[in-house]
Amino acid sequence: MSTTNRQTVSYLNRRFRQVGLEPNKRHGQNFLIDLNLVRMIADTGDIGPADAVLEIGTGTGSLTAMMAEKAGLVVTVEIDEHLHQLAKEELESFGNVRMLLQDALRNKNNLSPAVLAPLLEWVQGSPGRRYKLVANLPYNVATPIISNLLMLDVPPALIAVTIQKELGDRIMAKPSTKDYSALSVWVQAVCDVQMVRVLPPNVFWPAPKVDSAIMRIEPIEERRRAIPDLGFFHTFVRSLFFHRRKFLRSVLVSAFKEQLSKPEVDAVLAGISYFTPTTRAEELSVGQIQELSEAFRQTVKRT
Repeated sequence: MSTTNRQTVSYLNRRFRQVGLEPNKRHGQNFLIDLNLVRMIADTGDIGPADAVLEIGTGTGSLTAMMAEKAGLVVTVEIDEHLHQLAKEELESFGNVRMLLQDALRNKNNLSPAVLAPLLEWVQGSPGRRYKLVANLPYNVATPIISNLLMLDVPPALIAVTIQKELGDRIMAKPSTKDYSALSVWVQAVCDVQMVRVLPPNVFWPAPKVDSAIMRIEPIEERRRAIPDLGFFHTFVRSLFFHRRKFLRSVLVSAFKEQLSKPEVDAVLAGISYFTPTTRAEELSVGQIQELSEAFRQTVKRT
């Protein structure tokens, strides 16, 4: 079946009735029913023959098929066995689609090795190859998927995803705003971020209770290299925002209580020009937090 005939409400209703299915709220299943918007996700991914594409949430295979027409390889992951089987029937003509029936996450902080293996194998197979995440992400896994992919030694060349707009706002948030968080700092420190399009609930079936957004997140290698230890920085940022309203000194004393004494924490802070006794983490820019993180990393390294 042509991709232009898929993913309408009537098509989804008919196919779901045929196999006795209903959308599963537990798996965050909301199907995009505007084909122009499905195409916009694929176009935002800027997919070419040198690309392997990771899709998390195969659904009925509509976006998968669009991407498979352009990509060298599509690795698509679906946790729902009934949807997996339905999509398998729709995608059987594509020889470059690898379908995985499993959870994309091994645990909250790690992606499944079975998901990553074919992508890394593709990248290593020939110069100029890369992989991307392009997906209508299930809401319930969007944050760990994006955050964990950016932690990898070989991150995706591009992330083009549909997520809750609220999450998109958090990713793009500026200091001293309610949405500014550890995720804001982590993603902005290593990526360029753009909100491509806001999607109202009525373009999905079933309609969620919130707006969604198509996001374009591009990792920048120079920014990654500017952070000497990505793992330390990631952990440091999360600890800073664990109690976001507390004063910065108190948060840092608690975060490093096993490694540094209070005088040692104070000695580090004495060298930070923008620190005051009333400074809070949520007031600091991404660059200031990077400077602070590196100062503490060097101090911990010496002790």
